[in-house]
Amino acid sequence: LAVKDPTAVERANLLNMAKLSIKGLIESALSFGRTLDSDYPPLQQFFVVMEHCLKHGLKVRKSFLSYNKTIWGPLELVEKLYPEAEEIAASVRDLPGLKTPLGRARAWLRLALMQKKMADYLRCLIIQRDLLSEFYEYHALMMEEEGAVIVGLLVGLNVIDANLCVKGEDLDSQVGVIDFSVYLKSDDDIGGKERNVQIAAILDQKNYVEELNRQLNSTVSSLHARVDSLEKSNTKLIEELAIAKNNIIKLQEENHQLRSENTLILMKTQHHLEATKVDVEAELQTYKHSRQGLDEMYTEARRQLREEAQLRQDMENELVVQVSMKHEIELAMKLLEKDIHEKQDTLIGLRQQLDEVKAINVEMYQKLQVSEDAMKEKNEIISRLEDKTNQINATMKQLEQRLQQAEKAQMDAEAEDEKLKQEYVNKSESLQNEFSQKEKQLLQLETDLKIEKEWRQTLEDDLQKEKETVSHLRTETQEIVNLKKEFLKLQEKNKQLKSICEDQEAALQELASKLSESKLKIEDIKEANKALQGALESRGFVCTCLIIWCVTWHVAAVQHHCRNCGEIFCNACSDNELPLPSSPKPVRVCDSCHAILIQRCSSTVP
Repeated sequence: LAVKDPTAVERANLLNMAKLSIKGLIESALSFGRTLDSDYPPLQQFFVVMEHCLKHGLKVRKSFLSYNKTIWGPLELVEKLYPEAEEIAASVRDLPGLKTPLGRARAWLRLALMQKKMADYLRCLIIQRDLLSEFYEYHALMMEEEGAVIVGLLVGLNVIDANLCVKGEDLDSQVGVIDFSVYLKSDDDIGGKERNVQIAAILDQKNYVEELNRQLNSTVSSLHARVDSLEKSNTKLIEELAIAKNNIIKLQEENHQLRSENTLILMKTQHHLEATKVDVEAELQTYKHSRQGLDEMYTEARRQLREEAQLRQDMENELVVQVSMKHEIELAMKLLEKDIHEKQDTLIGLRQQLDEVKAINVEMYQKLQVSEDAMKEKNEIISRLEDKTNQINATMKQLEQRLQQAEKAQMDAEAEDEKLKQEYVNKSESLQNEFSQKEKQLLQLETDLKIEKEWRQTLEDDLQKEKETVSHLRTETQEIVNLKKEFLKLQEKNKQLKSICEDQEAALQELASKLSESKLKIEDIKEANKALQGALESRGFVCTCLIIWCVTWHVAAVQHHCRNCGEIFCNACSDNELPLPSSPKPVRVCDSCHAILIQRCSSTVP
């Protein structure tokens, strides 16, 4: 016969004793029908059996004075593995009557039974075999399958309600001896199988109810944690909404400021346009008067055609150059209009975004400035072209200089437009990223906030407020579109002025045709002109406009002296004022001296 392992026999005996003690305790407790005290014999026997099961296979720890072999060491590990066991361990350490580790272990078992968590605590301990190996031998009951079986049997003790007084008992000096007479069966016990079956059914039902209760407690704790996380996320969202509202208020204030600035700019442009209209009308009247004089001169100026043929060819070449410059200006205007249309398309696509109103207003303000500069330059070009028709050779050099300045201004404007485009693209990308992030946050919140209806209602109210702000911002963008329409009207007015200029050029061509017919009249005027030039040039240099005035009208015109060169000029040729070294106040200067002095100032300034 094979010899059995004595440790395996011991484990089997302890397992059977644990089964008998647990079963007897449950049956007697249910028949007893009330809470158990510490003097209840089956309960005392149960604690003795548990001590023997926990002591089986304990390692002996040597010290300087004696050998130490207690079950308090492994039980003390439970508080590290199961946080709810910290209260039991702390209360056991605080008990004043306990002096030995064995007494603390006995008190711990009684408190665990009162809490109905002994099975849970020991299950956590059995799972950690590595930690138990420090206290138990490899063949111990707690290290083998019998320990897991006993822990499973301890779940049935959750049916029992116990009220044990741990402070008054002398747990250090109790003797742990198992009384086997309690577990011996009699004839009466054999006949009570039906009662045991009923008790087992009741126990099963109670275990099922307790498991349901545990599951519900776990679900409640998880719901509480989820509610806490939702509350935190809601507080964060409320803070973000407050920040967004503050940003919207700031944007609205900046919007109002930009509107006021736009109105001021529009008023200035209107005043400037009115002034330019008045100047154009005055210049047209002077042009009509000069045209009548020229008609009379051309009837008498037939003899001067041979001498002025060369001048005419030069003028035709210059006119060709001017026409080419006009074509270039028109091409630049078309390019600017294309850029404006592209920007309008982008504005229509980005109306739903809240934070772009500021950038759009800034761009409109800069576009208005550029358009004003272009209008000013074009008005100046128109006035200069009209002056050129009157002054023919004298003002050609000034027109070339001014055209160069206009080209430089256009190049600067194009560079500024490119910079604005780059800034606009960067801002749109950053806004799209922010918008996508916010959409993700909203999706997450919508999935999480379906459970909480009250929070959802508050968030819906906030969203309605934000939609109202979006509608306000859309109305503001429509006002900006109206400003653009006014700007287009100004461009149409500019085109009308261009058509007037073209009509004047056609009139000049008609005058040139009349020059061929007026060869004989110029010879007569030339003789009178020589007499008048002799009389006027005796004084010094005289402006050609004064000579024409005197010849046509036979009246002495108003004469002005240039404070820089000292020569005589008419009012139109000396309508400039600049400060000179001789006088700090601005003084009358002729056109040629004005251009020279401005070039000197621009060359000296860094």
